[in-house]
Amino acid sequence: MTGADDTTNNTTNAGDAPTQEEQATEATPAKRATKREPTSLAQALTAITSSSIKTDLPEFNIGDTVRVHAKIVEGNKERIQVFEGVVLKRAKGKHSDASFTVRKISYNIGVERTFPLHSPRIDKIEVVSRAKVRRARLFYLRPLRGKSTRMKTLFDTSSTKESTPNKAA
Repeated sequence: MTGADDTTNNTTNAGDAPTQEEQATEATPAKRATKREPTSLAQALTAITSSSIKTDLPEFNIGDTVRVHAKIVEGNKERIQVFEGVVLKRAKGKHSDASFTVRKISYNIGVERTFPLHSPRIDKIEVVSRAKVRRARLFYLRPLRGKSTRMKTLFDTSSTKESTPNKAA
């Protein structure tokens, strides 16, 4: 009798609980479904972020002097404020959430401002001059003042604009 009881128990257990093979086949479609979700999510994210990326930005690097025209909202009025200084760092390359930090000295006080690169609040960016630097971050400029902050200038766009009409005349 014990042999017959064992077989009936096995058949009952086998009917109630799925075997390992059945579990593997049931788990496989679920795994495939989860793998497809991030792909569609990633595609949706790239579609959203690619629409917000600006294409008309000038090429500028760390050490360049730039003039950033930022839109400022005061109450119900909107105006453009120009912030000119040296680019201390750039973060995240050309991604949609890329940013850059500009430093200027205003009334003997250093002012740093971080701008999102693709922000709708930035009207335009002008490169005033380019400099050759050998660092990815120029934080060493923070305690320096005056002539000690000079960098090797590759070219100055403001002087080339002035000299071009003189050559034509």
